[in-house]
Amino acid sequence: MIMFDDLIGNAPAKEILSRLMAAGRVPNSMLFSGVEGVGKKRFALEIAKAFVCRDRQDKGPCGKCPSCRRVDSFAYPKSENKDDYKRVFFTEHPDVGLVVAHNKNILVDAVRELEREAYFRPYEAQARFFIIEDADKMNDAASNALLKTLEEPAQTSHIFLISSRPDSMLQTIHSRCQVIRFAGLETRDIEQALLKTEKFSPVDAGLMSRLCGGSLGRALAMDVEKFYARREAMMTVVQSAISGGRAALLQTAESMNDAKNKDAYESSLETLQALIRDVWILRIGDDREKIVNFDLVERLDKLASLTDAARLAGWITEIELLRESLIVNVNRKIATGALFTQMAA
Repeated sequence: MIMFDDLIGNAPAKEILSRLMAAGRVPNSMLFSGVEGVGKKRFALEIAKAFVCRDRQDKGPCGKCPSCRRVDSFAYPKSENKDDYKRVFFTEHPDVGLVVAHNKNILVDAVRELEREAYFRPYEAQARFFIIEDADKMNDAASNALLKTLEEPAQTSHIFLISSRPDSMLQTIHSRCQVIRFAGLETRDIEQALLKTEKFSPVDAGLMSRLCGGSLGRALAMDVEKFYARREAMMTVVQSAISGGRAALLQTAESMNDAKNKDAYESSLETLQALIRDVWILRIGDDREKIVNFDLVERLDKLASLTDAARLAGWITEIELLRESLIVNVNRKIATGALFTQMAA
């Protein structure tokens, strides 16, 4: 099997990592940064396989021997007990372990256990491998504990930090790791990957691949039925805003902030923004290939003929501002009502 051959996208990262592997110069500490759900952890596991494989070829691990299969066998902890997350979780291979977050925090105890484990000699393989998922979730204590390990790395251990928010990590951690940046995946590649699962219709695969922001993981996790229901509700918002139907807009704002819809709030805003952007594209006569909701193009075309581009662009900006303000716990009910009232003006 050719190295990384079964992973889609990110050809530059593949080339860099393949060169490092071929030269036998894989760094002890690496930071894989980029969009969530593009395969960063799978790349790290593929490197680990290359070191543990019993039948490694010149171009990479076989992927079939017992050692390779054991690296792939890992179950996330089911318990919500905080104490259960104070350790390294090993795959079925004793030289490949992961540190995962409890809720939104990687616990310092888990990082300290990684430090201890990193200085043990490999049990079976040429080296030991440790992956810290969502490394940006380390607090100061966990970050400082990791720094100690990165400053004096064990020569027989490799640590991979995985993050979609690397800017929130300490710069001193960045400086001690070789950084590999991963880009979002191409829409065509995601669409084909979804179709191969045989769980998506061609239309559903086309939509999810356009909506996921280059993240295959996100596309695979999308609930198609819930998406269609949410999108229809947001279509009502666009239609009401264009026609000046303030009462319908405020009713939808109330519904979006019901307790039962709380978890879907941000997704609803994202869906609304995508619909308005599609109408804007049609209004300015831009390339229709850029339209996300391609299955609604006739309805969107009619809406585009009833408004102007500047108004639509203003709505997109206001929705983006609201989405950014969610970080600081803005009152969603008031903010949504204000947004929809402004849109209907």
